[in-house]
Amino acid sequence: MPDAKGRRIALGCEGSANKLGIGIIAHDPITGEALVLSNVRDTFVSPPGTGFLPKDTARHHRAYFVRVAKKALALSGVSISEIDCICYTKGPGMGGPLTSVAVGARTLALLWGKELVGVNHCVGHIEMGRAITGASNPVVLYVSGGNTQVIAYAEQRYRIFGETLDIAVGNCLDRFARTLEISNDPAPGYNIEQLAKQGGRVLLDLPYAVKGMDCSFSGILGRADDLAAQMKAGEPGPDSKPFTPADLCFSLQETVFAMLVEITERAMAHVGSNQVLIVGGVGCNERLQEMMGAMAAERGGSVYATDERFCIDNGIMIAHAGLLAYETGFRTPLDESTCTQRFRTDEVFVKWRD
Repeated sequence: MPDAKGRRIALGCEGSANKLGIGIIAHDPITGEALVLSNVRDTFVSPPGTGFLPKDTARHHRAYFVRVAKKALALSGVSISEIDCICYTKGPGMGGPLTSVAVGARTLALLWGKELVGVNHCVGHIEMGRAITGASNPVVLYVSGGNTQVIAYAEQRYRIFGETLDIAVGNCLDRFARTLEISNDPAPGYNIEQLAKQGGRVLLDLPYAVKGMDCSFSGILGRADDLAAQMKAGEPGPDSKPFTPADLCFSLQETVFAMLVEITERAMAHVGSNQVLIVGGVGCNERLQEMMGAMAAERGGSVYATDERFCIDNGIMIAHAGLLAYETGFRTPLDESTCTQRFRTDEVFVKWRD
């Protein structure tokens, strides 16, 4: 039921990858405005040169779930009785971490007598991005460690116009960080971005793999790995010029981001939109925002993005998208509160939009 101010309130639990996030949000009954009450996150960080394994990440989420939930509740200033529903990430994501957080969400729902709402992770990113930036009907570029999609809304679905054919762009960057044994703290992609800012003296030739509206990143990663091996062996570059890790990071970013700009512009032309919304962890990258902004400006449009509080996986986006669905009457029965590693964006019926 609404709180004393008439607001609907939801608690959201996210844990599809290495970020465990729990957030609490309120929706104003008159304006419909979303108010972030708390947004707490704890990240599993693996050693340099390694990735995060599902079992280790799941163990982290189980170990920290209670303390993160308590902190989110304390910071929000609301009581358990004022919370209307518990929202959790149903998918897509890594099986072990998803399951750990789904069990935590079910436990809260049973302990507190609240209803559950399963949320699509990708839709959570989109709806939070729209709420924070004010973008009305943008073409969405969703870029993260597990997903790369160009999306536009039509007829109560978020339609996928283009996507990766193999690995996600964030996975490409993260895996190259492992090749260079770059730190995973605070995130490998962030550290690639900082190193790329020191490059630019040499733009190395990497495969450019755009196929219609889709992209492929595995070949680019393979070539970048080969060049890194040459560099470590003291061999010169393709034009007999020496190059550094910073040059490699710069070249990789410039190439993959140019591909993303191309397919996003094509989607904008197709649907007649002049707005671009960048969501997902890679959306924090300032160089991607700059390149996308230049393209949008040439079309007389604008680009929208959020900072790391909302770009990187978080519980508040799950709370927001879940509460939007809850307000239309959607519920997830306890015996259906499963999770899945494969849950496409366009499978969700977006009843809360016209």
